Amino acid sequence: MTNVTPVIRRAVTTVRKRRWQAAVALVAITGAVAVWLIATRTFPYHSLNHDEGVYLQQASMLLEGRLFVRPPVEDAFRPWFFVEDGDRLYPKYSPVPAAIFAIGKLAGGSRLVLPGLAAAILALVALVGREVFDRRTGLVAAVAVLCSPLFLIETAVFLPYAPTAMLNLTFAYAYLRADRTDDLRFAGAAGAAIGAAFFARPYTAILFAVPFIGHACWSLSRDFRGVLPRQATTAVLGLGGVGLALSYNAVVTGSPLLFPYEAFAPLDGLGFGRRRILEHEIEYTVGLALRSNALVLRSFVTKWLVGGLLGAALAAVGIGVAVRRGLSARAAILAGQVLTITGGNVYFWGNFNILGDIDRAGTGLIATHGPYYHFDLLLPVAAFAAVGALALFDAVRRRADRSLSPQGARTAVVAVVLVSALAVGGVTATTLDGTLERNEAVTETYDRVYDPLDGTIEEPAVVYLPTPYGDWLAHPLQVLRNDPGFDGERVYALDERPFDVADAYPDRSLYRLAYRGTWAPHAGSPQGARLQRVDRVAGETVALNVSVGVPEAADSVTATVTTDEASETYAADTVSTASEAQLLVTADAVRLRGTGWDTNSTVPVGARDDIALTVFVDRGPGNSYSYDLELPVQTEDGTVRALTPSVERCSAIRECGGEAAYLPESAPDGTFVRTDLTALDRNRD
Repeated sequence: MTNVTPVIRRAVTTVRKRRWQAAVALVAITGAVAVWLIATRTFPYHSLNHDEGVYLQQASMLLEGRLFVRPPVEDAFRPWFFVEDGDRLYPKYSPVPAAIFAIGKLAGGSRLVLPGLAAAILALVALVGREVFDRRTGLVAAVAVLCSPLFLIETAVFLPYAPTAMLNLTFAYAYLRADRTDDLRFAGAAGAAIGAAFFARPYTAILFAVPFIGHACWSLSRDFRGVLPRQATTAVLGLGGVGLALSYNAVVTGSPLLFPYEAFAPLDGLGFGRRRILEHEIEYTVGLALRSNALVLRSFVTKWLVGGLLGAALAAVGIGVAVRRGLSARAAILAGQVLTITGGNVYFWGNFNILGDIDRAGTGLIATHGPYYHFDLLLPVAAFAAVGALALFDAVRRRADRSLSPQGARTAVVAVVLVSALAVGGVTATTLDGTLERNEAVTETYDRVYDPLDGTIEEPAVVYLPTPYGDWLAHPLQVLRNDPGFDGERVYALDERPFDVADAYPDRSLYRLAYRGTWAPHAGSPQGARLQRVDRVAGETVALNVSVGVPEAADSVTATVTTDEASETYAADTVSTASEAQLLVTADAVRLRGTGWDTNSTVPVGARDDIALTVFVDRGPGNSYSYDLELPVQTEDGTVRALTPSVERCSAIRECGGEAAYLPESAPDGTFVRTDLTALDRNRD
């Protein structure tokens, strides 16, 4: 009998272990499926955070062995958040998250890596919880993370927070396992993981690791000789990651201590005082830092954590329970992370930026993506929430066992669990549903803008893109990215130097994408988009024939021709249901002519010019509108080159300038624009 008992115990332990592993696997698989569904259904065109395109562009570069790209035309191919360095460009971000996303590309599609990340994070949370507390706590902590909207949203997009969290969690588990078993292999894995996390996001990794460093120092003080080998192994490999990061800096920026992030915007980083990125600048005071971080943390505990305030209350209970039981050194690491992550983020002005309008709730990226700089806070909060939930469950069960019959006790416990689950689940579902609705509204807008690109395009092609946020590619049109060699079937370019781009791709068809409505996807705008075929024409004289619709109630029609040199306005002699005119462009001047137009004068034209023709239809206050055409021309040695003009229909002056594309299918009755660009001597490119 004595010999049988240990066998039974081992068998029971094995069964429990396998049951726990199966439960963790179920949680991980559930998380993977949930993230996959959100990624593919809510973010098919990516999200409002345009950094996604940066990481995916960088992933494509890494797969081709490139750290830099060299565009064929200067100023026409600069992707969002890429640093200019002579004739080459490089991303401002570390390559580590991009390398993780590249794994998905190798497997057949970038999104394939996202469910893998989700499963890994959940499994690692369970393992860390088991190392610090026990199996039950680890499993419940993983469920808590799975049900947190912050986890579901951020893991479903191509941003660095989930990949870095996976590396941090790998470090945490390997460190704790090495601490328990004294296994140098896990110590080495811990060092490699935190080194990679530092390479990915240095400050994030430091805030996560500081409590572990404190624990390492404490353990060395207790048993220096016994602990030194594994701590040294972790430290050496961790410093190896730091060395890789500094080496990458040296290759890319020319200095080990100059990170690409800083090279892009020297004042966009840690610290108080004047902070700046591009045209956005503030004085980031301590008071503003404390206020903005308080708002971010309030959002974290009320909306983005499982159960909202209920989940936060359980975490508070869990910390109290852990302290009452005698806070272990390992549990103190997680408690310390609450302090380092929340306190350290005060020093970073990014937490102010994600709030949008700090005085108006529900604005900024925090409304659609959550407090993503605090993603690592999910681990300690979920772990202590699990401790609190299990402590309350055990207390209810003991009380029921003492007060009720076995059947009644079971019924009471089940009832309490169900009510609690419904309360926590209801809060979580409400928050997640609202967040998904906001993001899905953005996706519907993106769908309208990208829809014309699904039509017939004669490939290979070049597509000129609009620039609502300035001279950047993939900002905001993240889906429209170039191959690293700028040689894909479709090449996307800014419309700043159209002739140089056309010359760089002489054998490709040209198109221009334009949209109608202010760029505000969260508000359902633009209302639509148009893909316009662009012809190349050249000759001694170029003629642009224009016919526009004029409603019968119009009082008058005027036309204004504007170049970089001068401007002239002409009035039509008569008003009819259609107005037709012709722009004649020679090497030095442009002239408007046509039936009903009194135009004896000409307007001088520069060597490179965008000739604007504005046809204004006066229908009285509030009913007038204009047709705005912009004709790119270039003259050299007596030859005029021109590209098909862009066309807008503007009902107000503020609408013009890139956000009022003429959409034939949705134009009001009686309004239309038809153009024909020809060379009178029939010479073409």
